[in-house]
Amino acid sequence: MKQNTPIPELFVLGAGPGDPELITVKGYKILQQADVILYDNLANKALLDIAKPDCEKIYVGKHPYGSYTPQETIHEMIKHYAFTKGSVVRLKGGDPFIFGRGFEEIVYAREQGIKTHYIPGITSIQASGFLDIPLTHRAMSEGVWIITGTKKDGSLSADLKLAMQSNATVAIYMGMKQVDAIAQTYISEGRGDTPAAIIQHASLPQQKVARGLVKDLREMTDSHQLTHPAIIIIGEVAGLSIEHL
Repeated sequence: MKQNTPIPELFVLGAGPGDPELITVKGYKILQQADVILYDNLANKALLDIAKPDCEKIYVGKHPYGSYTPQETIHEMIKHYAFTKGSVVRLKGGDPFIFGRGFEEIVYAREQGIKTHYIPGITSIQASGFLDIPLTHRAMSEGVWIITGTKKDGSLSADLKLAMQSNATVAIYMGMKQVDAIAQTYISEGRGDTPAAIIQHASLPQQKVARGLVKDLREMTDSHQLTHPAIIIIGEVAGLSIEHL
Protein backbone atom coordinates (compact mmCIF):
# COMPACT_ATOMS: atom_id res chain seq x y z
CA MET A 1 0.00 0.00 0.00
CA LYS A 2 1.42 3.37 -0.97
CA GLN A 3 2.14 5.65 1.95
CA ASN A 4 0.83 9.20 1.98
CA THR A 5 3.41 11.82 1.12
CA PRO A 6 3.88 14.20 4.07
CA ILE A 7 2.76 17.80 3.58
CA PRO A 8 5.71 20.01 4.54
CA GLU A 9 4.77 22.72 7.04
CA LEU A 10 6.72 24.85 9.50
CA PHE A 11 5.22 26.38 12.64
CA VAL A 12 7.47 28.98 14.27
CA LEU A 13 6.05 28.99 17.77
CA GLY A 14 6.77 31.15 20.82
CA ALA A 15 7.14 29.13 24.02
CA GLY A 16 6.75 32.15 26.30
CA PRO A 17 9.04 33.43 29.07
CA GLY A 18 9.44 30.14 30.95
CA ASP A 19 6.30 29.08 32.76
CA PRO A 20 4.79 26.41 30.47
CA GLU A 21 1.25 27.54 31.34
CA LEU A 22 1.93 30.87 29.62
CA ILE A 23 1.92 29.32 26.13
CA THR A 24 -1.06 30.31 23.98
CA VAL A 25 -3.99 27.97 23.41
CA LYS A 26 -3.14 27.91 19.70
CA GLY A 27 0.45 27.00 20.48
CA TYR A 28 -0.73 24.16 22.72
CA LYS A 29 -2.88 22.72 19.94
CA ILE A 30 -0.04 22.93 17.40
CA LEU A 31 2.29 21.05 19.75
CA GLN A 32 -0.31 18.28 20.00
CA GLN A 33 -0.20 17.64 16.25
CA ALA A 34 3.52 18.15 15.57
CA ASP A 35 5.49 15.40 13.81
CA VAL A 36 8.83 16.97 14.76
CA ILE A 37 9.74 19.61 17.36
CA LEU A 38 13.01 21.50 17.05
CA TYR A 39 13.33 23.21 20.41
CA ASP A 40 15.55 25.91 21.86
CA ASN A 41 17.49 26.17 25.09
CA LEU A 42 15.02 28.62 26.62
CA ALA A 43 11.86 26.71 25.72
CA ASN A 44 10.53 24.92 28.80
CA LYS A 45 11.05 21.16 28.31
CA ALA A 46 7.66 20.50 29.96
CA LEU A 47 6.05 21.70 26.73
CA LEU A 48 7.47 18.66 24.95
CA ASP A 49 5.13 16.46 27.00
CA ILE A 50 2.19 17.97 25.12
CA ALA A 51 3.31 16.31 21.87
CA LYS A 52 1.94 13.00 20.63
CA PRO A 53 3.98 9.86 21.50
CA ASP A 54 5.52 9.41 18.05
CA CYS A 55 6.63 13.04 17.71
CA GLU A 56 10.39 13.40 17.23
CA LYS A 57 11.91 15.97 19.61
CA ILE A 58 15.30 17.42 18.72
CA TYR A 59 17.31 19.94 20.72
CA VAL A 60 18.83 22.74 18.64
CA GLY A 61 19.57 25.17 21.44
CA LYS A 62 22.12 27.91 21.78
CA HIS A 63 23.63 28.40 25.23
CA PRO A 64 24.53 32.07 25.69
CA TYR A 65 28.26 32.54 25.17
CA GLY A 66 28.65 28.76 24.91
CA SER A 67 27.91 25.84 22.61
CA TYR A 68 25.27 26.30 19.96
CA THR A 69 23.67 24.76 16.91
CA PRO A 70 24.59 26.88 13.86
CA GLN A 71 21.66 28.63 12.22
CA GLU A 72 22.54 27.07 8.87
CA THR A 73 22.26 23.62 10.45
CA ILE A 74 18.84 24.48 11.87
CA HIS A 75 17.72 25.59 8.42
CA GLU A 76 18.79 22.29 6.90
CA MET A 77 16.98 20.38 9.65
CA ILE A 78 13.80 22.34 9.01
CA LYS A 79 14.00 21.43 5.32
CA HIS A 80 14.85 17.78 5.96
CA TYR A 81 12.14 17.08 8.51
CA ALA A 82 9.43 19.11 6.77
CA PHE A 83 9.80 17.03 3.60
CA THR A 84 10.33 13.68 5.33
CA LYS A 85 8.01 13.98 8.32
CA GLY A 86 5.52 16.78 7.59
CA SER A 87 4.60 19.15 10.41
CA VAL A 88 7.69 20.74 11.99
CA VAL A 89 7.38 23.00 15.04
CA ARG A 90 10.26 25.35 15.71
CA LEU A 91 9.77 25.97 19.43
CA LYS A 92 11.50 29.12 20.63
CA GLY A 93 11.64 30.77 24.05
CA GLY A 94 9.69 34.01 24.39
CA ASP A 95 8.46 35.33 21.06
CA PRO A 96 10.18 34.13 17.87
CA PHE A 97 10.16 37.57 16.25
CA ILE A 98 11.82 39.40 19.17
CA PHE A 99 15.53 38.60 19.00
CA GLY A 100 14.59 35.02 18.15
CA ARG A 101 15.63 34.81 14.47
CA GLY A 102 12.22 33.34 13.77
CA PHE A 103 11.66 35.43 10.67
CA GLU A 104 14.93 34.17 9.17
CA GLU A 105 13.58 30.64 9.45
CA ILE A 106 10.24 31.63 7.97
CA VAL A 107 12.00 33.19 4.95
CA TYR A 108 14.24 30.16 4.47
CA ALA A 109 11.34 27.71 4.67
CA ARG A 110 9.29 29.64 2.14
CA GLU A 111 12.22 29.66 -0.25
CA GLN A 112 12.16 25.85 -0.04
CA GLY A 113 8.45 25.71 -0.84
CA ILE A 114 7.44 24.93 2.74
CA LYS A 115 4.17 26.39 4.02
CA THR A 116 4.87 28.54 7.10
CA HIS A 117 2.96 29.75 10.14
CA TYR A 118 3.93 32.21 12.89
CA ILE A 119 2.46 31.77 16.37
CA PRO A 120 3.38 34.55 18.84
CA GLY A 121 4.59 33.94 22.36
CA ILE A 122 4.72 36.10 25.48
CA THR A 123 8.12 37.75 25.40
CA SER A 124 10.24 37.65 28.55
CA ILE A 125 10.09 41.35 29.40
CA GLN A 126 6.34 41.01 29.95
CA ALA A 127 7.12 38.73 32.88
CA SER A 128 8.37 41.82 34.73
CA GLY A 129 4.73 42.27 35.74
CA PHE A 130 5.09 39.34 38.14
CA LEU A 131 7.49 41.57 40.10
CA ASP A 132 5.08 44.54 40.05
CA ILE A 133 7.11 46.23 37.32
CA PRO A 134 4.80 47.47 34.55
CA LEU A 135 6.51 48.34 31.29
CA THR A 136 4.42 51.51 31.02
CA HIS A 137 2.64 53.54 33.67
CA ARG A 138 0.53 56.65 33.25
CA ALA A 139 2.47 59.92 33.72
CA MET A 140 5.68 57.95 34.25
CA SER A 141 6.54 55.97 31.11
CA GLU A 142 4.84 56.52 27.77
CA GLY A 143 6.63 53.82 25.81
CA VAL A 144 9.12 50.97 25.76
CA TRP A 145 12.46 50.59 24.02
CA ILE A 146 13.43 46.96 23.43
CA ILE A 147 17.17 46.67 22.93
CA THR A 148 19.66 43.85 22.54
CA GLY A 149 22.52 44.14 25.00
CA THR A 150 24.92 42.36 22.70
CA LYS A 151 24.96 42.92 18.95
CA LYS A 152 26.31 40.40 16.45
CA ASP A 153 29.80 41.88 16.81
CA GLY A 154 29.61 41.65 20.61
CA SER A 155 29.20 45.38 21.22
CA LEU A 156 26.49 47.23 23.12
CA SER A 157 23.71 48.69 20.96
CA ALA A 158 24.14 52.38 20.21
CA ASP A 159 20.34 52.69 20.49
CA LEU A 160 20.74 52.80 24.26
CA LYS A 161 21.82 56.45 24.17
CA LEU A 162 18.82 57.30 22.01
CA ALA A 163 16.45 55.51 24.38
CA MET A 164 17.82 57.45 27.35
CA GLN A 165 16.66 60.73 25.83
CA SER A 166 13.01 59.88 26.52
CA ASN A 167 11.06 58.82 29.61
CA ALA A 168 10.38 55.43 28.03
CA THR A 169 11.17 52.21 29.84
CA VAL A 170 14.28 50.51 28.48
CA ALA A 171 14.17 46.71 28.34
CA ILE A 172 17.46 45.01 27.53
CA TYR A 173 17.75 41.42 26.37
CA MET A 174 21.04 39.52 26.43
CA GLY A 175 22.72 42.24 28.46
CA MET A 176 24.33 40.41 31.37
CA LYS A 177 27.81 40.57 29.89
CA GLN A 178 27.34 44.29 29.32
CA VAL A 179 26.20 45.48 32.77
CA ASP A 180 29.34 47.57 33.26
CA ALA A 181 28.99 49.23 29.84
CA ILE A 182 25.27 49.84 30.40
CA ALA A 183 25.87 51.42 33.80
CA GLN A 184 28.70 53.58 32.47
CA THR A 185 26.56 54.78 29.56
CA TYR A 186 23.91 56.05 31.98
CA ILE A 187 26.48 57.56 34.34
CA SER A 188 28.19 59.41 31.49
CA GLU A 189 24.86 60.97 30.52
CA GLY A 190 24.06 62.02 34.09
CA ARG A 191 21.39 59.34 34.42
CA GLY A 192 23.11 56.99 36.87
CA ASP A 193 20.36 57.35 39.48
CA THR A 194 17.69 55.91 37.18
CA PRO A 195 15.91 52.93 38.80
CA ALA A 196 16.76 49.52 37.38
CA ALA A 197 15.87 45.87 37.90
CA ILE A 198 17.46 42.61 36.79
CA ILE A 199 15.19 39.58 36.52
CA GLN A 200 16.63 36.10 36.03
CA HIS A 201 14.47 33.08 35.07
CA ALA A 202 11.40 35.30 34.76
CA SER A 203 8.09 33.52 35.53
CA LEU A 204 9.78 30.33 36.80
CA PRO A 205 9.93 29.01 40.41
CA GLN A 206 13.68 29.80 40.54
CA GLN A 207 13.07 33.40 39.49
CA LYS A 208 15.43 35.95 41.10
CA VAL A 209 15.34 39.74 41.04
CA ALA A 210 17.57 42.61 42.06
CA ARG A 211 16.41 46.23 42.25
CA GLY A 212 18.46 49.35 42.57
CA LEU A 213 19.93 52.14 40.49
CA VAL A 214 21.40 51.68 37.04
CA LYS A 215 24.81 52.92 38.23
CA ASP A 216 24.90 49.92 40.58
CA LEU A 217 24.14 47.19 38.03
CA ARG A 218 27.42 45.38 38.70
CA GLU A 219 26.84 45.36 42.45
CA MET A 220 23.28 44.17 41.94
CA THR A 221 24.50 41.37 39.68
CA ASP A 222 27.23 40.19 42.03
CA SER A 223 25.35 40.50 45.33
CA HIS A 224 22.38 38.50 44.02
CA GLN A 225 24.53 36.11 41.97
CA LEU A 226 22.60 36.83 38.80
CA THR A 227 23.50 35.54 35.36
CA HIS A 228 21.77 34.74 32.07
CA PRO A 229 19.04 34.15 31.12
CA ALA A 230 17.98 37.52 32.50
CA ILE A 231 16.38 40.76 31.40
CA ILE A 232 17.31 44.26 32.52
CA ILE A 233 14.56 46.84 33.01
CA ILE A 234 15.63 50.49 33.33
CA GLY A 235 13.31 53.40 34.02
CA GLU A 236 11.11 54.91 36.69
CA VAL A 237 8.76 51.92 36.54
CA ALA A 238 11.54 49.74 37.96
CA GLY A 239 11.39 51.78 41.16
CA LEU A 240 7.64 51.52 41.59
CA SER A 241 6.22 49.99 44.72
CA ILE A 242 2.58 49.08 45.33
CA GLU A 243 2.82 50.66 48.80
CA HIS A 244 3.73 54.03 47.28
CA LEU A 245 0.93 54.19 44.69
